[in-house]
Amino acid sequence: MVKESDMNHELTLTPEAKALLEARLGANTKQVGGAHYTDKAIQPWDYILANDLGYLEGNIVKYVSRWKDKGGIEDLKKAQHYLQKLIEVTEKTK
Repeated sequence: MVKESDMNHELTLTPEAKALLEARLGANTKQVGGAHYTDKAIQPWDYILANDLGYLEGNIVKYVSRWKDKGGIEDLKKAQHYLQKLIEVTEKTK
């Protein structure tokens, strides 16, 4: 029987067990270079893939998703830049 007091302990894994767990769970189990996506309800790349968004649209989603936690106004300007390019490309194809 598991006691409630036993449930407050953090699980410690060997490096081998951690690598095996990450391999089974996939890339969403870790983030390289910060934590600005790990607290999101939906990972931006999962949203991008599920909605079959292209490169320009995907970058817009990425930058808008992380601006508060990583790049601030600069990330919003990056999203704006990608949006400008998407508009230009779309207008040329009409």
